[in-house]
Amino acid sequence: MASGVAGVGLSWPSKLAQRPNSIPPPSSSRSCGRCAVKMAVSFDDKKKTYTLKKSEEAFNIAKELMPGGVNSPVRAFKSVGGQPIVMDSVKGPYMWDIDGNKYIDYVGSWGPAIIGHADDEVLAALAETMKKGTSFGAPCLLENTLAEMVIAAVPSIEMVRFVNSGTEACMGVLRLARAFTGREKVIKFEGCYHGHADPFLVKAGSGVATLGLPDSPGVPEGATFETLISPFNNISAVKKLFDANKGEVAAVILEPVVGNSGFIAPKPGFLEELRKVTKQNDTLLIFDEVMTGFRLAYGGAQEYFGITPDLTTLGKIIGGGLPVGAYGGRRDIMEMVAPAGPMYQAGTLSGNPLAMTAGIHTLERIKEPGSYEYLNKISSELVLGILDAGKRAGHAMCGGYIGGMFGFFFTEGPVYEFADAKKSDTAKFARFYRAMLEEGVYFAPSQFEAGFTSLAHTSGDIQQTIKAAEKVFQKL
Repeated sequence: MASGVAGVGLSWPSKLAQRPNSIPPPSSSRSCGRCAVKMAVSFDDKKKTYTLKKSEEAFNIAKELMPGGVNSPVRAFKSVGGQPIVMDSVKGPYMWDIDGNKYIDYVGSWGPAIIGHADDEVLAALAETMKKGTSFGAPCLLENTLAEMVIAAVPSIEMVRFVNSGTEACMGVLRLARAFTGREKVIKFEGCYHGHADPFLVKAGSGVATLGLPDSPGVPEGATFETLISPFNNISAVKKLFDANKGEVAAVILEPVVGNSGFIAPKPGFLEELRKVTKQNDTLLIFDEVMTGFRLAYGGAQEYFGITPDLTTLGKIIGGGLPVGAYGGRRDIMEMVAPAGPMYQAGTLSGNPLAMTAGIHTLERIKEPGSYEYLNKISSELVLGILDAGKRAGHAMCGGYIGGMFGFFFTEGPVYEFADAKKSDTAKFARFYRAMLEEGVYFAPSQFEAGFTSLAHTSGDIQQTIKAAEKVFQKL
């Protein structure tokens, strides 16, 4: 396990002497190209009056065209209030909205942008690939290349199937687990989000938590009847579920580090005990690494914590910003998937050359020496700086980070499960969020979402963010 990890719920001291020593960004020869944003966009970075007039006009039109004006609920700012922002362009660690406002971005397209937005090398590779076509509907060599990279990186994966989203990956892996074991029940954890498939919309995180929906209408009782729920980080509750459902549980699925209820790290020993109890019950252990894959370490959370599940889902980073998902695992299990076996799953755009190209070039970049040390450094500076500023201003806060993933809560903590996260002062977070936007900082618009750093963020970006937070905390 890498050093310097801040477990969520820990009360950080005010002094920031714990920050790691200065670590330069990897591949410094590329850094100028990543950060030369002013030449790549048409907006003037000079300080101006903050306005969202154009966003408001565009969003009002959008609400007549799309449900809630968005294509994914959290973008509507329901939990933070205020005007949803319509974006125009991105580059490196920055975003610009259609009103010309510039933001330091800690959402990263919800995780994929680990090397920064609109990376020049990725864009150039995509341009070359597009000359050959955007979709074949047939095998291509790029699928082999990315599959080899994923298999080499992720400890649990011996074979992989590419799909088009994290939701699709989790749908496929659940069907596979049931097909392989001949069982139907699955254990999931409160606040863990595994996409919007019916069996998973029970005490889910992400937008379900953000909007305060207990479950989703339209999900039949039969679809969730076999879904068993446990609090995260509570191994005794998991064991009780196994005792009450002996020989019936096909799989245990979880985010090894929760990101869809805010950032919640596993307690020491929790993942080890899960691995032990699943083996004792001949049950498959599934890590949903759509968010944590290639973000905590090159081999994901399973490499970072040294725990190898039976099956893994991936997404986000492996597509480099294009729609993608994947599931993989032990060869004997994966050979159940059609056409090698009887478990059917298919996709029109699965393995399309654009997503494969962006994924290949993104993984090549983050594999370079020093990448994860740098991500850990800037994440620690950010989280420790924000927590220190908040506490000095008299606010109850806690938070943590691992690699390029972080989060903080407006509660004293500790936060070990979703019930703890819900103790946060969400009204205060909303005020903080809206004020930070005016200071040019873009966090996820929900207390219950993790944040992300990238190789494109600089120490200057981090310090600017902390200064903005100090200013905002004084006004809350």
